[in-house]
Amino acid sequence: MVLKRRRARAGARARRTAEHTVTWADGRLPVSEGGVLLRKAFPEHWSFLLGEIALYSFVVLLLTGVWLTLFFHPSMTDVVYDGSYRPLVGVTMSEAYRSTVDISFDVRGGLLIRQVHHWAALVFLSAIGVHLLRIFFTGAFRRPREVNWMIGVTLFLLALAEGFAGYSLPDDLLSGTGLRIAQGIMLSIPVVGTYLSMFVFGGQYPGHDLVPRLYSLHILLIPGLLLALVTVHLILVFYLKHTQWAGRGRTRHNVVGKPLFPQFAAGSTGLFFMVFGVLTVFAALAQINPIWVYGPYRPDTVSAGSQPDWYVGFLEGALRLMPPFETSLAGHTLMWNVLVPAVLLPGVLFTVLYAYPFFERWVTGDREEHHLCDRPRDAPVRTGLGVAAICFYAVLTAAGGNDILARTFGLSLNLLTWVFRVCLVVLPPLALMVTKRVCLALQERERERLEHGEETGELRQTLTGGYVESSTPLDAEERHVLRSRREPLPLAPAPPAGEESPEVGRLRATLSEWYYGDRVDPEDSAGAEAAEPGEAPAAGPER
Repeated sequence: MVLKRRRARAGARARRTAEHTVTWADGRLPVSEGGVLLRKAFPEHWSFLLGEIALYSFVVLLLTGVWLTLFFHPSMTDVVYDGSYRPLVGVTMSEAYRSTVDISFDVRGGLLIRQVHHWAALVFLSAIGVHLLRIFFTGAFRRPREVNWMIGVTLFLLALAEGFAGYSLPDDLLSGTGLRIAQGIMLSIPVVGTYLSMFVFGGQYPGHDLVPRLYSLHILLIPGLLLALVTVHLILVFYLKHTQWAGRGRTRHNVVGKPLFPQFAAGSTGLFFMVFGVLTVFAALAQINPIWVYGPYRPDTVSAGSQPDWYVGFLEGALRLMPPFETSLAGHTLMWNVLVPAVLLPGVLFTVLYAYPFFERWVTGDREEHHLCDRPRDAPVRTGLGVAAICFYAVLTAAGGNDILARTFGLSLNLLTWVFRVCLVVLPPLALMVTKRVCLALQERERERLEHGEETGELRQTLTGGYVESSTPLDAEERHVLRSRREPLPLAPAPPAGEESPEVGRLRATLSEWYYGDRVDPEDSAGAEAAEPGEAPAAGPER
């Protein structure tokens, strides 16, 4: 009894101490508000893990990058190598290249960390790209998330710059070839190209200032911007609510899923260690960027068969596919074969990415808030445009290795180049048309399943001697998902008075008809009347 009373008194003192501590902290810190945040729900679906993979790859990049800065020397001063890698002994090289070779062979665990860092960079960019595709195909960029979409595109752009800067730091023959191409791209810019090249390289190419400048960008400026934008991106995810897939009990006013703490936090922490572990396995088993094989960079030497990392491959392919074409104007030579694929094309690409949410909203006239994800089949034209863009990108990336493909398969390099040029023009619109028809066919199939149920494969004979296949009704969850599809109506040809000119109104109506003219309603009026209690028939957004 005495022991029980002592335990009770100790428990009471602990509770009073905890209450006083929370009260004291709440008067000085947002403790109560933080408790609400800890109960914030996050939906469960594998596609939502893509953003987390990108985030945790970035964390791995930061951890391994800090370690590498302890041993890397960002200097282009010439030294003579006398380290442990015998084939390079006596070779003149930059201090940046030598320090990278030393990290690989003379620092304990250096090669493993280098390769973890490189693999993490590739996974980081890949995860951001696939995450953006998921957001695009599901319509998660719509109001109120337009700003977060623009932040995501900016993160992808900064990640490209960060990857290229880190790829160029070792000053090996492969990265030097890429920098030579980058300098040619700068020179193709009219009027200011020469001055831009002189500023970036600190004088005549290759200069002695480029690696120190890239180093400052790579470890300070760009990571700082990435950290700031990632923070803003996560704050907006919390503030705007997470998108979720349609389902029973899920509306645009709630989020159904696991609370942030402890369920989601535990699962997300496990994912972080999985990402770190997989990257470590890749680094241990799959060699990447063996700079000691390429040798130090020399301006008079070009690496044969050189291929950049995948995220720069589309620029390489665009440069190879563009026909040689230049114009002399007022004493200046415009190199269209470099300017168009390497400057104008990326500019147009990212301009389209930034502007698309506002373009689709203008076409549809939809100003509602959207918190439920579209299935890709529910927006055939948007999905078709995304698939066409992927085809365009894939052709350019494959064209970046046309010399390797020609050598490997014994093909004519000129013939292969022309095949890629034709594919670049033909495949994207073909992919758009095929994808649109497939999406409409899937919608039609779902309407049949709603009306007739799921086929069981069992046949029964009718009184007239014929055979019919029996079917079972869909379960309530699937019926709800199929009925929740919303089909926007095309806009009327005549615009509202005073909003825009008749010409712009007709263009908008034409685009709206192209987007939503071909439609398959989830159910007819009879099917809508037969909807279950609590299930509303699909309807277009209010205008």
